[in-house]
Amino acid sequence: MYKAVIFDFDGLILDTETLHVEIFQEMFNDHGLEFPYADWIEHIGTKSTFTVFDLLERELASVKVDRDLLKAQNQQKFSERVRVLEARPGVLEYLKGAKSEGLRIGLASSSNRKWVTEHLTNLDLIDYFETIRTADDVEFVKPDPALYKLAAEDLNVSPSECIAFEDSANGASAAVEAGLTCIIVPNQTTRELEFPTVKHRLNSMSDVSFYQLLEEMNIHFGKD
Repeated sequence: MYKAVIFDFDGLILDTETLHVEIFQEMFNDHGLEFPYADWIEHIGTKSTFTVFDLLERELASVKVDRDLLKAQNQQKFSERVRVLEARPGVLEYLKGAKSEGLRIGLASSSNRKWVTEHLTNLDLIDYFETIRTADDVEFVKPDPALYKLAAEDLNVSPSECIAFEDSANGASAAVEAGLTCIIVPNQTTRELEFPTVKHRLNSMSDVSFYQLLEEMNIHFGKD
C-alpha cells in the first residue's frame, strides 16, 4: 500500500511555467519574433545556465539586448500576474484527500526554498507538507533523483511506497529514477513533452478524485 505522496511545485501546484511562457512570448513579439517554444521547453523542470535571453539574441542573429532591462520588465509583469494566480484545479482536493487517508505529504522542487515557501504560503497550502525539499538541499536538481530520495527519506518511507505527482519530463524522470510511482499532470506548457514511462496521466487533478485514484493505485501496488 502507498504511504506517501510527493508533489512537484512549479507547473503542478502553481502554473508559473505557463505564466513565464506568456511573458516570454510578449517579449519576443515586441521584437517582431515568434517565441521558439520547442527550444525553451527542453529546460522545463530543471536548472541550467541557459536563459531565454540567449534564445532572443540567437533569433536576433546575435544582436545584443539589454538583458537587465528586459529581465526587470519581465519580472514586473510576473509579479503583478502571479499574485492573482490560483492553484491548479484539484490540487487542494488532492492534498485534503491525502491527509484524510493518513498519507504523509512532501514536496520536491528544483526551485529554491524561498520561492516555493513564499508561494505555498500565499496559496494557504504550506501546512499540508511535512517536508519541502528544494534546490537549496541538493547539488543536482531534476532530472537527478536526489530531491525525491531526500523527500522520501524525510517521510520515513521507501520510495516504492510513494506516489509522485509531476508536470514535466525532467521531473518525471527524476521520480522514476528515484523509485517512486509517478503520475503526470501536464499543464498547458508541458502537455506536448515526451515523458518517460509512468503509471498514470491526468489532464487535471479535477478529472478523478484522489480517493478513486489511490484505490486504483493500491490495487496494483507492487505488481509492476
